[in-house]
Amino acid sequence: QVQLVESGGGSVQAGGSLRLSCAASAGRIGSWGMGWFRQPPGKEREGVAGIFLPWDSTAYADSVKGRFTISKDSAKNAIYLRMDDLKPEDTAMYSCAAAAGILTSSSLLRESKFKWWGQGTQVTVSS
Repeated sequence: QVQLVESGGGSVQAGGSLRLSCAASAGRIGSWGMGWFRQPPGKEREGVAGIFLPWDSTAYADSVKGRFTISKDSAKNAIYLRMDDLKPEDTAMYSCAAAAGILTSSSLLRESKFKWWGQGTQVTVSS
């Protein structure tokens, strides 16, 4: 049973930075696609960033391009989301997700493609 555990959320002021971590408790992430999704208060969940680890291909939502960076540490069985220049509209519950099988870049932000999900970590950005 794969479990994903997120950490690193918190409260920051606009312009600040955070780094989220997602560690997998079982399996080896090296053959997976993994992604970060967020759900702002009162809104639907949306894809933020994704990575297909075998190819190191990545995808980002337009709203975070140039500010967020997804990365991996296969030795630690973990991925990260570095978030810079945070804005109040980035406030959301951020969740990590994983999927076995091939994920193309166009699929990395689609939650229907992912099988395993973490519980989430809250990010709050104040103006």
